[in-house]
Amino acid sequence: MKRSVLYAAAMMAVTGVMMWHNPMISHAEPVQEEAVQISEVLLVPSEEEVLAQSGPDAEIQKALAEAKAAEEAAAQAAEEAEAEQNARQSLVDYALQFVGGAYKAGGSDPHTGADCSGFVKYVMQYGAGISMNRSSTSQSTQGQAIDASQMQPGDLIFYGNGSRINHVAMYIGDGQIVHASTYKTGIKTSEWDYRDPVKIITMF
Repeated sequence: MKRSVLYAAAMMAVTGVMMWHNPMISHAEPVQEEAVQISEVLLVPSEEEVLAQSGPDAEIQKALAEAKAAEEAAAQAAEEAEAEQNARQSLVDYALQFVGGAYKAGGSDPHTGADCSGFVKYVMQYGAGISMNRSSTSQSTQGQAIDASQMQPGDLIFYGNGSRINHVAMYIGDGQIVHASTYKTGIKTSEWDYRDPVKIITMF
């Protein structure tokens, strides 16, 4: 009897301790969490700040982009034009080194003698890396035909009897050409219109 009473008392003591650590919550009284109120202050930016953050409107942005693209295109075109002028001058300088060389019918090397089309074929190939046909008639079908007003150093001028082409020369600027002329005169410079041109072409 005493053991039963002692056991019951011990159980009640343990249960009391547990309830003290974990008090029971009545479903009739729900727990209310402490509400945390956060107050936000909305700052309305000025018009200047909005423009500074968002930038110009779409039309202005488009205009700026187009202007930038046009500027870049113009710079690229200028670089290409300068490169072409340098290539033309380099070709002319290369051709002029052969002035005084011999004319040779059927010759293709101005170091040993060349005719007009052989001379042009050689200097175009080794002076500018441009491949040309062998005869003046077939060379006249290459490249792009231009007017005398468009002529630049390095362009080719063809001469003939009527419309039949029988001679070709290279324009070197300042109204001058270089060409393999005749057995008597060899490779020389002349006025570009010493004969009536039949056709002018550019290979650039």
